[in-house]
Amino acid sequence: MTLERPLIRPNTTPNRLSMTRDETDFRIRPGKPRDHQPGPPRVRRKPQGFLAQVHQAVRRAGGDPNRLAGKGKASGRFNARGRGAKVAVELKARNPWSRGPDGTRTRARRVTVKARIVKLNPQRGAARGRTFVGAKAVDAHLRYLERDGVTRDGERGQVYSATEDAADGRDFLDRGREDRHQFRFIVSAEDGVDLSDLRQTTRDLMARMEADLQTRLDWIAVDHYNTGHPHTHILVRGVTDQGKILNIAGDYIAHGIRERASEIVTLELGRQTELEVTDQLRREVEADRFTRLDRMLIAEQESANEFADLRPDHDTLETMKRNRALLIARARRLEKMGLATEVRPGEWHISDRAEGTLRALSEREDIIKSMHRALEGNDLDDARGIAQLAVHRDKLRERITGRVLARDLAGDGNCDRVQLVIDGTDGRVHQVELRAERCDGITRGMIVAAVPPPTEPRAADRNIRAATGIDGTYDPSRHIEIARAEKITPDPERFVAAHVRRLEALRRAGIVERWGEDHWKVPQDLPEHGLAYDRKGHGSGARLELLSPIGLDKQVTHDGATWLDKELMRQGSLNLREAGFGLETKRAMDRRKQVLVQRGDAQDLGQGRIRAPRDLVQRLQAREIDRVGHAMAAERGRDWIPVKAGSRFGGELVGSTQLPSGRFAMIDSGLGFSLVPWNDALGRRIGQQIGGVGLPSGGVEWTFGRKRGLGL
Repeated sequence: MTLERPLIRPNTTPNRLSMTRDETDFRIRPGKPRDHQPGPPRVRRKPQGFLAQVHQAVRRAGGDPNRLAGKGKASGRFNARGRGAKVAVELKARNPWSRGPDGTRTRARRVTVKARIVKLNPQRGAARGRTFVGAKAVDAHLRYLERDGVTRDGERGQVYSATEDAADGRDFLDRGREDRHQFRFIVSAEDGVDLSDLRQTTRDLMARMEADLQTRLDWIAVDHYNTGHPHTHILVRGVTDQGKILNIAGDYIAHGIRERASEIVTLELGRQTELEVTDQLRREVEADRFTRLDRMLIAEQESANEFADLRPDHDTLETMKRNRALLIARARRLEKMGLATEVRPGEWHISDRAEGTLRALSEREDIIKSMHRALEGNDLDDARGIAQLAVHRDKLRERITGRVLARDLAGDGNCDRVQLVIDGTDGRVHQVELRAERCDGITRGMIVAAVPPPTEPRAADRNIRAATGIDGTYDPSRHIEIARAEKITPDPERFVAAHVRRLEALRRAGIVERWGEDHWKVPQDLPEHGLAYDRKGHGSGARLELLSPIGLDKQVTHDGATWLDKELMRQGSLNLREAGFGLETKRAMDRRKQVLVQRGDAQDLGQGRIRAPRDLVQRLQAREIDRVGHAMAAERGRDWIPVKAGSRFGGELVGSTQLPSGRFAMIDSGLGFSLVPWNDALGRRIGQQIGGVGLPSGGVEWTFGRKRGLGL
């Protein structure tokens, strides 16, 4: 008898695959068609415990879950027990919103306060670290506040105080040279353009602060109108009216000053209606910066344990409900920027990098605006496009050579970093940030080079190591023979002499040893040691080299050595593009060639080529030094004594002078006067007796004596 396999009915379970008993007969049931296109990353909600629900309810009620049962944690701010601490507690707890007799909600005027405590001098017995600010940086900050183009009429900024409309800012700084610290504030009212007298508003604010801190304050201020919001820079000495150190509570700096400023502005302009506040928020929906709407979204996400819930039926704060439409519009804007994801309808996940990205966008936009102002100030706004702008901040990775278009303090102007806008020879316009002390004396129109920290060993160190014998001994005469065999141009002797000067510097650092007159003991890893030495001497961040204190037009006709001459003799080592400042430099070089030919300093070979002596720069430099030196010696009633190769000189270092040929030290022996090339080590020896011997290369071998004065 043949058994028939029973017919299996289709399985009615939701499984897509229905199997038979012997696992050989099956029937496929196609599922619902789905879209397999990649979607946004899925964000899962973390399980919410009972304690998290309690914290969420406390936040929605306007409380702080970190202060439950009176267990509040310290703010952690600088000097929490300083002056104004008790006042700050009351001001910090204020609610800016209130209801009028008719039930309408109004809000106090918003004021932004940025504060910084600048360390000037260490406490007794403490060391002076990198966080302390030097006198040059403090002076540079005041020059920034007093610069041109900051008033309503585009004039220079005017310093004022509590009693003077034209105060002396230099005298204020001199009074505080020995202070331990200085306070800097930037106060900007949201509706500051409507204030009738910004100066009087500042004086009213400082009077309120004096009452809160219970001491008279020594301060100056400058009003700026060069941005969209008028603002005031305020400098306050860190001493009380009794001459003691002024310590202000951190909470008062963070909250108290802002609340006092809000009181004064609200008293003059009146409280804002809810409609006015909504209109201001509406303008923030498309802003490429960190806004109040972003802050509200992030706060809601933190309180709701992962998501910003914007659904209409969601229990949330009254402020969130009233601005729900604006918050959704802002969330969609963040979604387009890749900073937010809609997990479910009405529920949004804000990226952890949203705040940092938005603040960086805002800073970059401010930098671009400052670069455009620099171009407009030099009548280059039509000649340079947005594609030619390059923002480096303090992360410079390539050498930049060009003309300084503008110099300002970086950021909001409350720091001690300088921002330079440089019209580069590569055809681009660069923004670079450096420490203020590295930009001392640099002004608009100068030719400079911004140099990043070295990342590769010097070619000279590699050449020295390659010319070193197996026994680790370097012989300059043998290196000259190698240079001649390799046909080093223009002069093998000068080529090797530059390497010997490098060895002298490394010898003083203890890296190499000198054996006899012409023998050096060189380590096998000299390039690595040389790179470490250069990086230590360079320091962190970019450095600035002054190439010429005068512009291209003056260099073309100058009777002396110029930056153009040095670049001509280097035979095109500079990267010059046929655009922007690079094109201007090329044209200036062509005109300079014609001037050199007319004066007999070079020979015209035709087709834009000239033949010049190898020591052209030294000849032009000597001509300028002789002309300027004679004039300066005559002014001092001294005889002019030029320093030549092999000649000795000595006298008091009375200062320095900057010429187009370079910077030179002024030596006064009492009878004679000399100019010699400047060395950075001389900066600490002004007023002392120094001497030296002139070298054939044009340099100086220095000897330092004791400071002239009375002694036993």
